[in-house]
This record gives sequence, C-alpha cells and structure tokens, in this order.
Amino acid sequence: MAKVIKSDADYEAAVAEIGRLLDAEAAAGTPEADNLELLTLLVREYESSHFPVGVPDPIEAIRFRMEQQNLSQRDLVPFIGSRSKVSEVLSGRRPLTLSMIRALHSGLGIPAKVLLQGREATDLEESPIQWDRFPLREMVGRGWIEEKVEDYRSQTEDVLRGFFGQLGHAQPAVAFLRQSRHVRSARDMDVYALTAWTARVLILAARRPHVPYKTGTLGVEFMREVAHLSVLDQGPSLAGEFLEKYGIRLVIEPHLPGTFLDGAALWAPDGGPVIGLTIRYDRIDNFWFSLMHELAHVTRHLDPAQAPFYDDLDVGPEDDPREKEADSVAGEALITNEEWRKSPASRLRSPEATLQLANLLLVHPAIVAGRYRHEHKNYRVLNQIVGHGKVRCLFRDVKWS
Repeated sequence: MAKVIKSDADYEAAVAEIGRLLDAEAAAGTPEADNLELLTLLVREYESSHFPVGVPDPIEAIRFRMEQQNLSQRDLVPFIGSRSKVSEVLSGRRPLTLSMIRALHSGLGIPAKVLLQGREATDLEESPIQWDRFPLREMVGRGWIEEKVEDYRSQTEDVLRGFFGQLGHAQPAVAFLRQSRHVRSARDMDVYALTAWTARVLILAARRPHVPYKTGTLGVEFMREVAHLSVLDQGPSLAGEFLEKYGIRLVIEPHLPGTFLDGAALWAPDGGPVIGLTIRYDRIDNFWFSLMHELAHVTRHLDPAQAPFYDDLDVGPEDDPREKEADSVAGEALITNEEWRKSPASRLRSPEATLQLANLLLVHPAIVAGRYRHEHKNYRVLNQIVGHGKVRCLFRDVKWS
C-alpha cells in the first residue's frame, strides 16, 4: 500500500513499485490501479519539492527516444494505437493513457516517472466513453465535422476525439460526460447528445473574439436594455452583437434529438459566459424569453465554479430556486410586474391592449402576447402576434433541419 514518501529511499521504492504495477497491467478500478494512481501523486509531490529541475516532459522524452532509435511516427503505432492517435499524442491533443504508458515503458524503455509527469489521475484512467453512442452521423450531416467518414465503425473514436480536441482540453469528452450539470427537464436528456451539442456551442464561441466578462456587473436593467432590441426586425441577431460587447457570447445551434433543449448557460474553457439557444420553437416571444432566462442564469448564478445550466422551458421550475429566480428575473426584465398588473393586456386577449403595453415598454408585441398566453395557459389566442417563423430566418448561417 502506498505511503508518504519521506526519503530518497522511499522515493526509489515508490518509482520501482510504479514500474511493477505498470508491467502488471492492473485493471481500472482494482486496488492495484488505485495504488498506482496514489503512488503517482506521491512521487510527483516529492519530485516537485526535492527535484526543482524536474523530469523531462513526456512528449519530449518520446521524441528524444524516436531520434535515438531513428523511429518514425509509424513505428509508434504498436505502442500508442492508430497513426492518428500517434499524431494527436505528439501534438499534445491526446493524453497518454495507462495502456500507452505501459507499452512505451516496456517497449521503448522510457522511465515510467517520465511518462507519468504532469498526468492527473483522471487523465490516466482508461476512457469510459462509449463512442458509438454519440450521434456522429447527425453531426457529420450538420457539417460539424468536415473530415470524411468512410467507415463509421472503425473511425468513430478518432473522428470524435478530433472534434472534441478543438476545445484544446486534454480529455474534453470525458470531462463533459462526468461534469455535474443543472438540467431543467421532465424527460431524461441523452447525455451523449448533450455533450456533443455543448462542445459544438463552445467551439463556435471560441472562434469569436470576446472582451473580458466581469461577474456580477450586470443585472435586470442591463437585460431590459437588451430586450429593447426586440422592437427591431433584426433584434435577435443584434442581441448577440450587443452581448458580445460585454463579454457574453450568444451561439445559435439547433438541439440534437434526445435533448429537448431550449437554451443553456455555459462557462467557456477560454473564459467568460456563453449562452446557447436552439430556437426549438421559431417564435419571437419564445426567443426573447429563452434569452432572458439564460441571461438571468449568467447574471445571477453562473461562474467558473458552477455547473452549467440546461433548460427545457416547456416544464416549470419545480423546486429548483435558481430556476424559479431565472424565470422571475426574465419576466421582470421583459415586462415589469407592476406594469403588467395595471395593464388591460394582462386580462384581455386584445391585440389593441397588447400593442399598447408593448409601445409603452418599448418591447415587441410578441413578448406581451406570449406572457398572456403563458399565464392564461391558452396558446390559441393572439396567435398572429407571437411572431411565428420570424427568428430562424435571421440566422442564415445556421443549418436548420
């Protein structure tokens, strides 16, 4: 069993034990594998305090051994896997797994402590991902993946690793699948589809320049300023441009089957909030409430330490106080409760009353009509005002089903 390393003798014994465990190929989840992870952490801690120069970077060590033995990338395939895996490892896009470390250690004689350098315990675990559960055909069909896929059975993992690798994270797919998340939905969401959609939104967000976002600086008045853009024909697209000036990136991406998603509030790997909207319902009132709801999460709940929020707004907030607050803040930002209570638009299904309140508040009439329909649970009235088919057409670069 691993113990605290207090001397050079303890250190040498721990390194030797690591080598033995690697050679033994302990299966993940066994006491031996757990001991290997703990020993790795103890050795790295001892090295950081006693050997300030450190040990070579594992990729540099592999390249050095290749040069020593005149090896090409093709020669590493037996130790790492396919040629694409070798390329990704050497470029830093794919982390070394335990099986790769074992093979490189025993096959090329690279010291285990070198290959383990800088590896987190989670990086060393064999991937628990069932790659065939990702909706790869749908992703290719939507143009998310440009690489030509000729054999889905054999290429799936490599193609998807390349897709997630665009985020620059060692194991983004594993991280997303394991992360905690706040999900508002009455139905179970397909976690693999949700992970793929999340990655797509963050990849698109990363392609845009953005200014730093200051947590806690924006509130309801800011959201009302955004809502005033709704009176313009191009309001939904202008909202994204406006938000980016304050460090909030808005990405429009249709939901994948099995996610039942209207929107999400995420924190990007490169810093700052990202709002993803699916425009599942192509209506003006739905767009603005969904945007305000996610903005409420950004201004009240989201930060780097918080789990992301995913929302199916067909269902109520149930017992989640954050969802209740997001609904309340979104409603108040669009139409103040005071103005709503004293306006005839709250009681009459009248287009004239709807237009009157909308003009007073400087918002699109669809927003007023949408609130009436929601509060009275009558979605057949004011149908000509809620703006059917008026949103998706503004985002022509998006591939709609």
